[in-house]
Amino acid sequence: MSNELLKRYPCLESTKEEIIKAENALITAFKNGNKLLMCGNGGSCADCEHIAGELMKGFLSKRPLTEEQKAKMKANCPEIEEKYLSLLQRAVPAIALPSFTALNTAFCNDVEPELVFAQCLMGLGKKDDILLCISTSGNSKNVVAAALTAKALGIKTIGLTGKTGGKLKEICNICVCVPETETFKVQELHLPVYHYLCARVEEEIFYTRCAADSLNH
Repeated sequence: MSNELLKRYPCLESTKEEIIKAENALITAFKNGNKLLMCGNGGSCADCEHIAGELMKGFLSKRPLTEEQKAKMKANCPEIEEKYLSLLQRAVPAIALPSFTALNTAFCNDVEPELVFAQCLMGLGKKDDILLCISTSGNSKNVVAAALTAKALGIKTIGLTGKTGGKLKEICNICVCVPETETFKVQELHLPVYHYLCARVEEEIFYTRCAADSLNH
């Protein structure tokens, strides 16, 4: 990728350091067997689903199972079809918290809407997982509550926000504040940032190429 992201979106130069931190944090977490949890509202909710889709299957490249994986799966289940083994792809665990429709609507109705994503963390989060908090303002109440709960549980936090960063900038371990303030313009810049991060995770986790394509170079 080299400096392709910054060449295409020079306005993101101001976010370079935080993007690199987010990249390294995600790669480290996945290599250590941890998972990515994500929360956001509206368009940011859709971004959570989008990111999960890029990480849970091939993104820029196919991710065929290794021969070792195939052999282990075949040993566990001799009747599994070779077709399945040839089509299944390697993945990293990425969970969009807004996807838990029944849980989320029940908790909002019965308990407290502001804690809807925080409650998901109580069942899914573990120390050294990562919570990606997406909010164009950085002040979405349920996302901020999730960030605070994550911190209390020992879960690392990455914020993806607009220019000011809002409350998330003060709470999150890492906060990528893209240089826009209008909601739709912030969302337009969030997409290339998380596509870059997904591409780097895929490259580093599933392939052995030199990481010379990092933003560090």
